[in-house]
Amino acid sequence: MSDLRELYQEVILDHNRHPRNFRAPEGANVEAVGHNPLCGDQLTVFLRLQGGRVAEAGFQGSGCAISKASASMMTDAVKGKTVEEIRRLFEGFHDMVTGKLGDVDPDEMGKLLAFAGVSEFPARVKCASLAWHTLQAALASSGTVVTTE
Repeated sequence: MSDLRELYQEVILDHNRHPRNFRAPEGANVEAVGHNPLCGDQLTVFLRLQGGRVAEAGFQGSGCAISKASASMMTDAVKGKTVEEIRRLFEGFHDMVTGKLGDVDPDEMGKLLAFAGVSEFPARVKCASLAWHTLQAALASSGTVVTTE
């Protein structure tokens, strides 16, 4: 196993053990619930939008290590970003976890590159992308439960 791959696994394990932003931020003005019936992962994503940007992001719920780490890193990554910037980040993340690395800008993805190896495990793609689909629903203020099925 390469050193880079081991580093990425450590990043994911650290975010699973010590999730960042595991809370409903005070003043959150949009939220959505996501559920992966395949493995039982369930989470709620909270955002406080202010001036067209994400001022605060958080999540609560339960799930596997990949799901929780993805939500943790996602909430860090979207702070301060506009809805359009988040849409591009979502597309890059989705391309990466589904194995389309050629379309991904490594500089834009930053630490999220830790999830590049998920594409080798198709059953885990839904775990990694649940928080991101839930984020999209929150931004759309759909008020519906997102499912990966």
